[in-house]
Amino acid sequence: MVSARIFCTDLAGLRAQALGLAEAAGLAPEFCVLNPKAPWDRLSPRLWLRPAWAVGCQSLDGAPGIALGAGGAGARVAAALRGPTTKAVAVQHPRMKLSAFDLVMAARHDGIKGDNVVITRTALHRVTQERLAAAKRHWAPVFAPLRRPLVAVLLGGANGRYRFDAAQALELAIMLGAMARPAGAGLLITGSRRTDPATLSILRQVLAPQGAWFWDGTGENPYFGMLACADAIIVTADSVSMVSEAVATAAPVFLVRLPGHSKRIGLFMDMLAADGRVRDFAGRLDLWETAPLDDTARAGAELRDRLRL
Repeated sequence: MVSARIFCTDLAGLRAQALGLAEAAGLAPEFCVLNPKAPWDRLSPRLWLRPAWAVGCQSLDGAPGIALGAGGAGARVAAALRGPTTKAVAVQHPRMKLSAFDLVMAARHDGIKGDNVVITRTALHRVTQERLAAAKRHWAPVFAPLRRPLVAVLLGGANGRYRFDAAQALELAIMLGAMARPAGAGLLITGSRRTDPATLSILRQVLAPQGAWFWDGTGENPYFGMLACADAIIVTADSVSMVSEAVATAAPVFLVRLPGHSKRIGLFMDMLAADGRVRDFAGRLDLWETAPLDDTARAGAELRDRLRL
């Protein structure tokens, strides 16, 4: 099995994208989490003259296999490690010349193209039909006491472009309660690493008395089980990765648009809405027929084919 050294900062979305690609391509992944040394930690990755040295990965120069960089920092390290026996692959727009890579995996909202670019409709991820089926078998008994239809609510958080504070949490909690009561729906709610505990607490205070199920961050992570068991998914529209994972299921997906602006993220959400795969959440549970939208398996196959693995 071909080795894939994954370089990325410690962001859950980046890790999931890189690992999802490696799994889909049948590679043996090995993570190298990037923690830039001073003074490079205070500079943009674009200013790293020797990226591999800046993050302490110079000892990997020349190692055979694939250097897979996710995000801007990871891409620069992967490009620096490219050599006769090392292929460089970028996940997401690398923000540097595309010719520095053997292959670039970019989503359509990245707005790039080239002979070495593979375009996907969503971010890469680890949600497969096999993984969902296994998660459903495991978690369905846990969620069985909850009302149906079952709605999974995936919460992000402030990220420098969008805001999700107490005011938005209270507004969302009221909307979810108003939706669930007439529909007789059950709620499964989880935060992410970026979710402010105070905002999650507000949702819990409003919705737990109505029977909503919350993951408190302890014990086994129910995330794949929530995706697998949900009849509908509501997700905050601050995370390309979370929405990509949600639309890889067969459930209708509703977006909670947050205050703020990101041209790139906004374009991604609008494209999925134009595809008919997602709708904005308006406080009602109007379900429609859907199918999984997932290009990760194709991306993995393209990687193997183009790199002749």
